[in-house]
Amino acid sequence: MISQKLQTLFLIAIVLWIAHGVEELTTGFYNVDSHVKFMFGFVERLSPLHASFLVFQIMLWILLIISYLLIRGPKWQLRLMIIPGLILIYALHHVYKAFEISGYYPGLITALFFPIIAVYFWQELLRCFKKHGSRSA
Repeated sequence: MISQKLQTLFLIAIVLWIAHGVEELTTGFYNVDSHVKFMFGFVERLSPLHASFLVFQIMLWILLIISYLLIRGPKWQLRLMIIPGLILIYALHHVYKAFEISGYYPGLITALFFPIIAVYFWQELLRCFKKHGSRSA
């Protein structure tokens, strides 16, 4: 069971992710980040239409899998909240890279808010797991 507080924190995180994505797009993050090149470098060899279709298909598959797990019930809904919780922590990559280069790294400004949200998000997620995690799905 996902608490109202966790739902609210997730909504705040979504708004932050959108702002973060805009910052990354406008500052050229995709041109400098090694993780982007590792994960999506293979797409560079494809035509724009082929790459767009491939990304669409992969996103659709992920959406379908997550949708299936969501309809499995409250326990799976709670388990799936681990994914955004991990992504909130992963955003520290921007802070690390900024320290590494001793300057601004694309995405840094909005990334500074992720650890704050992450602390509250994980506190509430763990509270929900303690309260509901031991019950069967």
